[in-house]
Amino acid sequence: MADSLNPAAPHHLPIFITAPGNTDVLMVVTAIILVLCVVGFGVLFLRLHTLPERLAHKSQKIQFEIVAVLGLLALFTHIHAFWVAGLLLALIDFPDFGSFMGRIAGSVEKIAGVSPPPEAASEVQVHESASRRGAAEVTARASETHDHDAKGDRTSAPPLRPESVPARTKETSHA
Repeated sequence: MADSLNPAAPHHLPIFITAPGNTDVLMVVTAIILVLCVVGFGVLFLRLHTLPERLAHKSQKIQFEIVAVLGLLALFTHIHAFWVAGLLLALIDFPDFGSFMGRIAGSVEKIAGVSPPPEAASEVQVHESASRRGAAEVTARASETHDHDAKGDRTSAPPLRPESVPARTKETSHA
């Protein structure tokens, strides 16, 4: 092999043309830039794609799960409406219906005389003991304030709970 140039080649070659057997620097730099761009674009795409899930992470569990499912549907089906729906759902704060509905259900069960399920009974006992402690603190504070009155008048503390009313039986004519 001859190291001389082809007679048809120009006398001044550009810098990106290398001699045979040498490393093509331009191709190596282009390959590195291409790999970095593909990885960077993938990271940017996945960060943008998980935006609704990251927004819904602070919300209720069921809302987060729905947004996550919509995100997966959008990712695997390429239907962008799922992603938009997940984003809108993540941005909306839904009220917590479960907590006060559970308290209402527990109160109705108590009025009806139905015993709550075992897992709910332990929660009720925890809440009742906390409310008794709070009522005892209120009673102690009330007695302290009454002791400091100039009148020396001591009033009785209100009862901790009202007495339960027995449940009435239904009349057979209305049943």
